[in-house]
Amino acid sequence: MSIEIVPTGAALGAEIHGVNLAEPVDDETFDAIERAYNDHGVIFFRDQHVTPPQQVAFTRRFGEIEFNIFGERWSVPGSPEIVVVSNVTEDGSPIGVRRAGENWHSDMCYASRPPRGTMLYALEIPELFGLTLGDTEFASAAAAWDALPQRVQRHLDGRRAVFDFTGRTRAFPPTQAEIDRYPPVTHPIVRTHPDTGRKCLYVMRDDCTGIEGIGGQEAEALIAALADHIVKPAFVYRHQWRAGDLLMWDNCTVQHRAIQDYDLPQRRLMHRTTMGGVVPT
Repeated sequence: MSIEIVPTGAALGAEIHGVNLAEPVDDETFDAIERAYNDHGVIFFRDQHVTPPQQVAFTRRFGEIEFNIFGERWSVPGSPEIVVVSNVTEDGSPIGVRRAGENWHSDMCYASRPPRGTMLYALEIPELFGLTLGDTEFASAAAAWDALPQRVQRHLDGRRAVFDFTGRTRAFPPTQAEIDRYPPVTHPIVRTHPDTGRKCLYVMRDDCTGIEGIGGQEAEALIAALADHIVKPAFVYRHQWRAGDLLMWDNCTVQHRAIQDYDLPQRRLMHRTTMGGVVPT
């Protein structure tokens, strides 16, 4: 395959042309895709037509599948690796995760080994009067780190934050088994990307509930200030979805949120896979 990588012009993100993910991807092409993924944080492919097994196989090229907790409730029949993200209901029951990711976050940051990345394949996109709804915003936590004054960087480097699965108000209340599976953990506030060596801020409002060595109110204020800094417009790319988009983001250097500006009868249907990661350093 002959591919072209086109940056979005924002602080992160690139579109990749010339790849048909319904066909096998040779090693040379995959290496170029993976480099773009590491360098840009967000990459996407338009006009794809992939089956669930093909999405799972492509995800596995980036690492072992991480089985998300939502997959136990909403997965694709025959492909338990895929979580259905949708506002659609059938017989009065949701077919997928209804309001996932409304607040800025990094996926499964509360885990001891947060996932490397997440992939979304868009099957149905909501529209109203010809306007596309349901965008997703992505923020570069690496660009946010680079923009901090050096004295602030020195103050933060080496500190660890506490992440608590029960800290966030979730669309669906967690079960006791889920709570037991994810006890509170600590991660570096300043993470180093395992492939590029680039530093980034790893702080999220809600999921991040404290900072070791800093008192409660002072820690809360610092978490809030850093969380707001990460999502400044200068560091954000907003993706306007099209049916057939396959998009993936890096969970170390990128945070994201889903724009919930639609409701039935506007339908949104996505297939989500998650790839396993490493212990943050």
